[in-house]
Amino acid sequence: MFLINQTAASMCDVVRTELEDLRVAVHTLPCGAEVFDFGVKQLGGLVAGEWLAEICLAGKADVNVLPGDRNIWAGPWVQVTSDEPVIACMAAQYAGWPVKVGEYFAMGSGPMRSKRGREHVLQSLAIQDSSPFAVGVLEADVLPTNEVAEAIAKECQVEPQHLRLLVAPTRSLAGVVQVVARSVETALHKLFELGFPLHAVKSAHGIAPLPPPAKDFVKGIGRTNDAILYGGLVTLYVDADDALIKEIGPKVPSQSSRDFGSPFAEIFKKYNFDFYQVDAGLFSPAEIVFSNLQSGHTYRYGAPRPDLIAKSFT
Repeated sequence: MFLINQTAASMCDVVRTELEDLRVAVHTLPCGAEVFDFGVKQLGGLVAGEWLAEICLAGKADVNVLPGDRNIWAGPWVQVTSDEPVIACMAAQYAGWPVKVGEYFAMGSGPMRSKRGREHVLQSLAIQDSSPFAVGVLEADVLPTNEVAEAIAKECQVEPQHLRLLVAPTRSLAGVVQVVARSVETALHKLFELGFPLHAVKSAHGIAPLPPPAKDFVKGIGRTNDAILYGGLVTLYVDADDALIKEIGPKVPSQSSRDFGSPFAEIFKKYNFDFYQVDAGLFSPAEIVFSNLQSGHTYRYGAPRPDLIAKSFT
């Protein structure tokens, strides 16, 4: 039985016991839904960001802030490790739900997507959650209202009192961590778009540099994207034919995109801040390694760009 929202709801229960230490707050809306503030009115932090990212991954991956390659970025990095990467990233973490209710807008991600079940990737993978809960992460600068929560609960086909919404702006400490924790997710989504069989991906590891939070929205969104596009290093352990890896592998890294080569803030500005004008092929890690369990061979494609990381992060 597929119950990732149940697992995520249990993780929310743990967060509720550590609110002060995590610098997070929770309140209950009139409809009964719970809203966890990870960085809108609360400070949040790095540990809160680890929790936020792991809940977004439905507990199917470990997320840690730790040191990385100082030749690329001397600050901390965000590491993601999973033995159930397709469930963690595609059924839960992928930000595939633009939540629009009245004047409210947020990018929705997390396991609540599998309750809604309306995205192509979920339907293609036959992913559906039968748990009574829905747990989601909202990237937003404003906390959701009662109206927003009721609309989300309805879309997820759960009672509002069984809805948990975790909110953090991209520019907050926790928000930056949870966005940069998407190195593996971007690789898997790119593979999905390229037609690679995701069931062949058995385990995954990803790491990307953690940028300093930015006050400016465009710079903030630029830095978090650049962290993965120019600093993300992903290793996938797959059971597949070498020929298929050789065919698709070179198309996966961000360098295969026509928009590769400039800080994301500059690219975003070039397209008048319209995400849909940016080449979708850009949203992938800088480097990907396929370790083939079937043949014992390893293939590496792409490379990090420390120069662009330095330009973006300073």
